[in-house]
Amino acid sequence: MNGPSLLVKFTTRAILSFNARHQNRWIKTMTSSMVCSRGASPELIAQLGKPPRMRTNPAFRKIATPEFQSIFTPELNELVALFKKYDYELRIAGGAVRDILMGIAPKDIDLATTATPEQMKQMFEKEEVRMINANGEKHGTITPRINDKENFEVTTLRIDIRTDGRHAEVMYTTDWQLDANRRDLTINSMFLGFDGTVYDYFYAYDDLQERRVVFVGEADIRITEDFLRILRYFRFYGRIASEESNHDKATLEAIKENAKGLTRISGERIWSELQKIVVGNFGPALFLQMHRCELFEYIGLPKEPYLNEFDRLCKALDQFEKPHHPILYLTGMLHSVENAMEMHKRLKLSAYERDLARFITQEREKVDSQYTTLRHYQKLCLQKYIQRDFVEQLLKYSGKLELYNQLKSWVKPNFPIRGNALAQHGLNGVRLGLVMDELKLLWADSDFQLTHDDLLKKIPNVLEKIPVSSSKVKRMK
Repeated sequence: MNGPSLLVKFTTRAILSFNARHQNRWIKTMTSSMVCSRGASPELIAQLGKPPRMRTNPAFRKIATPEFQSIFTPELNELVALFKKYDYELRIAGGAVRDILMGIAPKDIDLATTATPEQMKQMFEKEEVRMINANGEKHGTITPRINDKENFEVTTLRIDIRTDGRHAEVMYTTDWQLDANRRDLTINSMFLGFDGTVYDYFYAYDDLQERRVVFVGEADIRITEDFLRILRYFRFYGRIASEESNHDKATLEAIKENAKGLTRISGERIWSELQKIVVGNFGPALFLQMHRCELFEYIGLPKEPYLNEFDRLCKALDQFEKPHHPILYLTGMLHSVENAMEMHKRLKLSAYERDLARFITQEREKVDSQYTTLRHYQKLCLQKYIQRDFVEQLLKYSGKLELYNQLKSWVKPNFPIRGNALAQHGLNGVRLGLVMDELKLLWADSDFQLTHDDLLKKIPNVLEKIPVSSSKVKRMK
């Protein structure tokens, strides 16, 4: 291969700065079957942890499936030829390999190479290939745009030399096995050559066929490298596993032991994973397992969630056509409006998600007591600051299928009064808004039959209920 195999220089001092908890383990778990990258010390290799069971011949089979053939666009063929011309290895990596082997045409293709970012840049500049997304280079990724039609993310093989539980400093290598060993799950550690050769170092293919989700090597080490992998485990379990509770016991123990590490992960990243988990296969069961692993207090949910309500909610949602909004499921875990706001503070929810969770926790106890008929829900839709969709989601949350369908099909008539009509009666500001709200309720109670003039005649009676004092008006609000 052209050029040096290492780009990042490191010193003995850097190695000694590794997490002391793992240093003894590195020495104990060194294995002669791991081939060192040129320049990488045995200590650095050993920090990856004890390797899992490894194939004698990782290039153990070839495929020629329709899903594999479907990836070959003219642009990909041109990119492959370019790497071959410059004598750099290039393979498909990670999730695309997993999907192809499962008979799924991949949406995105990640590529791995022995070429360093600098070597790739020199190659692409020489061949006048446009490169985009300059920020990727610090992670070892170069993104060429071929024929001004298709982008490809190409990442140099690497080893993590230092991690903080989320981000890593890396050293580049030409050893495919070392790169595979630093990946999270075995099913994501395979490579696929463009001749159809599957490269599987750790019996990941067998795990995939058995729908088994386990970390590469020691779960504890893989998790402490990046604590987001805890949630990625549950997401991939939902995608891969065939049974809802066929977890590897040691994996769950490692997850529970490292639960607090999720405090290092941003709320946005956590919420992104949770949304996929809860609406995916075995979603409710996986959330219960996450609770048993004591994750909730670190991801914005109550340490002791409202489990009976969550169980009721999941059964209620089974009546309705999917998909359901992920926030509905999480709201079922909450005891109160305060819980909803604490969840928002941790997960950085959107305004819609925050307000829906708050609305449901405020209103759900009124279902079947104060809210019993379609008219009650129609009147809710007329209230200021309440979106109609919130009311529909409340009915779905409460399992009211018939009322939900009735409200969905309801065409709301136009309210016949405008604000300027009330202003002509000497109303303004807060009092005008309060009168308008009361008139809307009277209009709804008339089955929306009261006319403009009918409603104007109601104003004196309405005003009797509304205090003149601005302070009292504010208290009413």
